[in-house]
Amino acid sequence: MPRDLRRPDRVAEAVREEIAVLLAGGVKDPRVSALVTVTGVEMSRDLGHATVYVSVYGTDREREETMEGLDAVAPSLRGRVGRALRLRLAPSIHFKFDESFARATRIENLLASIKPAPEGVTPPPAAPDDAATEKDERGN
Repeated sequence: MPRDLRRPDRVAEAVREEIAVLLAGGVKDPRVSALVTVTGVEMSRDLGHATVYVSVYGTDREREETMEGLDAVAPSLRGRVGRALRLRLAPSIHFKFDESFARATRIENLLASIKPAPEGVTPPPAAPDDAATEKDERGN
């Protein structure tokens, strides 16, 4: 029987949705803020491990506390996810901070800091063409 190579992707999406619902409903650890977004999940091929990528809105200290809280509630989430998805083996859950949003925000800020030239000011002329410069130097 051929192996279903898409199953880890399907299970990962189901795990992402279930963890997002569980976090939105609240967890018992007060360190986990309500401003946590589950951005993605990567499953191992044997479906035994789930790496959950999250973004946390807040200061660096709040982010660290939230990540510690998520690590603390991971075992209870494992059981709840396994029961909700009716998996034979519930995957162990590992949380990682997703830095893609922070990078995107930084890039947007850098682009916003580049100010367009004010109206009425003409940009400097373009550099002369290399072929025209060589011709002028030879005296032609």
